[in-house]
Amino acid sequence: MMRITPVVKQLLILNIIFYIGSQFPSVRAYPLFSEFYFENSNFRAWQPLTSMFMHAPLPNFTHIFFNMFALYSFGSALEHFWGGTKFLFFYISCGVGAFLLNQGIHYYQFHHALELLNEANASQNDITVFLNEGRYNSNILNFISISDLGDMYQAYNSQTLGASGAIYGLLVAFAFMFPNAELGIMFIPIPIKAKYFVPGLLAVDLFLGLKGQSIFGAGSTGIAHFAHIGGAITGFIMMWYWKKNQFNHNRWN
Repeated sequence: MMRITPVVKQLLILNIIFYIGSQFPSVRAYPLFSEFYFENSNFRAWQPLTSMFMHAPLPNFTHIFFNMFALYSFGSALEHFWGGTKFLFFYISCGVGAFLLNQGIHYYQFHHALELLNEANASQNDITVFLNEGRYNSNILNFISISDLGDMYQAYNSQTLGASGAIYGLLVAFAFMFPNAELGIMFIPIPIKAKYFVPGLLAVDLFLGLKGQSIFGAGSTGIAHFAHIGGAITGFIMMWYWKKNQFNHNRWN
């Protein structure tokens, strides 16, 4: 088992501190530090960073457990080769990339539905009541699908939290550096090479994200699939750039 590296250790401690502190109702940590849609009045400038250290409240302990286990497992290997500064830069960048894509998807869902409501001459008061309380006149369904309506509500009100976006960036980096490393996955009896496991995992996330499940339909998965994809894309771009330029310091004109 690989020794835990310094920055990974500090990130684990920060996540645990945030998690324990968030369990006290008087702290009101979740509305302050989770990620809200940027047009929601609950959005704060620090949330792109702090949301990376927030996890689902008790009794859901598996969210933080699996994220921290992945941070230790993959992060320690990467920090060992990169050093702490480069690793931390990569980790935070992937978390911010996850935030940006998640916000972009929410922006599209919100404004697509808003445009349909405006075309249906819905009043601003009706829209405000819907966004704040979830109540709407069923006649509006003649102009907008319940799926689009649900996406709008969820995009505006959802709280996104967790280290998963940054973790997906680490997974991509690990697959870049150790493509033939065999990973033992829970519930799967045979190990899978990283170069197959990571693209497969991303394909599942992309499928579920595109499929979508409205809160007014079959039920939401409760997982920010596009945040995962955003972290992975950021990780891929950074790894591709670093690999392409890794010998630049040895070149001469």
